[in-house]
Amino acid sequence: MIHGRFQPFHNGHLEYLRGAAGRCGELFVGITNPDPWRVKEEPSDPLRHLPESNPFTYVERLLMIEAAAADEGIEAHVIPFPVNEPELWPAYVPPGVTQYLRLFSDWGGTKLDRLRAAGYEVVVLDQGAEKEISGAEVRAAMRSGDDWESLVPPGVARVIRALERVPV
Repeated sequence: MIHGRFQPFHNGHLEYLRGAAGRCGELFVGITNPDPWRVKEEPSDPLRHLPESNPFTYVERLLMIEAAAADEGIEAHVIPFPVNEPELWPAYVPPGVTQYLRLFSDWGGTKLDRLRAAGYEVVVLDQGAEKEISGAEVRAAMRSGDDWESLVPPGVARVIRALERVPV
């Protein structure tokens, strides 16, 4: 299983998807912050709870992930994943699933600790790699009218264009 906010799903997330898909037989993709009314502040990532950091709905993000995965020929089960409420995980996450992470920040370390404390096997992908792109960069390009489409997989660009809005 991989997981993230995917605000929006970008080319870095695509690498994450590919990395996990190449290591497992059945892939789950958990969308974190699925319910905007349940988002909590996280000290290790102080901007992740802000409305401007979360412009896309759960369904819009699900459509982005499905489009990107389909273009890659990857079968993925997209599910909600309330990352800041570990007590709810058993209701969403299949038992025994391996969690795949990419660690680029303090927030990644927080997730690693929480997942291990909950008893999940955790595999860190791309250990030591530098983050090349962020959702904040994509959202900034969208707001300013700069090229954002090259920062996301083609299927994601199609979904966002079909929404007929660019998030602010």
